[in-house]
Amino acid sequence: MGSAGFVIFVLFFVKQFFNQKFDSVESLQNYMKGFGIAAPLMLTLFQAVQVVIPVLPGYLGCAAGAIAFGSMTGFWCNYIGISLGSVIAYFLAKKYGIDIVTAMFPDDFLCYFSGLMKMNSKKFIWIIILGKPWCILAYSIVFGLIK
Repeated sequence: MGSAGFVIFVLFFVKQFFNQKFDSVESLQNYMKGFGIAAPLMLTLFQAVQVVIPVLPGYLGCAAGAIAFGSMTGFWCNYIGISLGSVIAYFLAKKYGIDIVTAMFPDDFLCYFSGLMKMNSKKFIWIIILGKPWCILAYSIVFGLIK
């Protein structure tokens, strides 16, 4: 799926959310199941994009993932997607500087801010790999219980 297709998917998902199409756990699960085996990949990509282009707060994707796929699968999709998006945000800030940070007003400001600092990429990536999973795991466990 190209980036235009993914943006359309995200906009459709946001529209469905605000139109209250997801009025129960079952309706969200059925919607996600409609993507078949690509559903976990869609969540992972959504989480990566929502870090780079803040569409919705990240915890909503974490909740949706845990509810739709269970605690562990939801955790891995969320963790990989958010970590990937964090690394992308870091490198975007590294390349484009303060202008991109002020233009985006990102939710994950720390990722962009780290790219503006003199922190090297290896250190930042290790911080993400070791630091991100704990919050995401907590979301996944709590929201996985809703299922």
